[in-house]
Amino acid sequence: MTDLRRLPTKKREWIRLIDELGLRPSKGRGQNFLLDPEVIHAIAKSADVSRDDLVIEIGPGLGILTQELLNRAGSVTAIEIDALLAPHIRATFGDLSQFTLVEGDALAVDFAELSHGRPYRIVANLPYSAGAAIVNRVLATGGPLRTATVMLQKEVGKRILAEPPDMSILAVAVQVMASGWENFVVPPEAFWPPPTVDSIVITLEPHPEPLVDADEQAAFFALVNSGFRHKRKNLANSLHDETRIAKSEITAILESAGIDPNRRAQTLAVEDWLGLFAEWKRAAPQP
Repeated sequence: MTDLRRLPTKKREWIRLIDELGLRPSKGRGQNFLLDPEVIHAIAKSADVSRDDLVIEIGPGLGILTQELLNRAGSVTAIEIDALLAPHIRATFGDLSQFTLVEGDALAVDFAELSHGRPYRIVANLPYSAGAAIVNRVLATGGPLRTATVMLQKEVGKRILAEPPDMSILAVAVQVMASGWENFVVPPEAFWPPPTVDSIVITLEPHPEPLVDADEQAAFFALVNSGFRHKRKNLANSLHDETRIAKSEITAILESAGIDPNRRAQTLAVEDWLGLFAEWKRAAPQP
């Protein structure tokens, strides 16, 4: 196990460490340091981390979650972009054979390459400012990803897991790649400085295969984007406005896919979009 004396154990000690490191949490990066040990334990438990696991942690920050993961996992690779935090993480954990630090941007990392082909889990307290983008990046680069257990701004996490009639482009994008569930909500007082909103921990489990083939994803999401472009309009009107295909032809395609043309994009489940895409490829004329 990792030596628990390496890091503070009390909130006031963590705050003192933040001051000693000269850290000023960045609003631009959505930095709020998670300091509640009960929440840390709950995240690791929700991630179902065991000694058989390689865990990739995004944004280790002060290392409080890193320490918990090292106590549970076979090995941990942490990705840190902050030039002040990376030396602290290296000094704290760098002598551990099961730990690797990668200094860089999670939005530029190939996670499959980082795992060297091994199955892995993502566990992370993601910054509010880039949480959704990082989730999409993780699922897009894929490889042998088992699960991704991440903390996000509550609003963003709820949007990812949304169901009709509250779907969004983000929900469709994530759910095409993975199924997911909510673990628990985290209040602001678990952080320093406390944010103004709640956070949420969710787990995503990639589908055995993406629901849309890689070579068709651009066309699929072009269709989805066209449907969502005018959220107050029904699908027939929104798709007509974006594609310039005759409304009568669009109506016929929607009806052939079993979709009422008067429905709005946010009422369609992923399965509806898949059915519409199949019919669109078959019947839609070139605009």
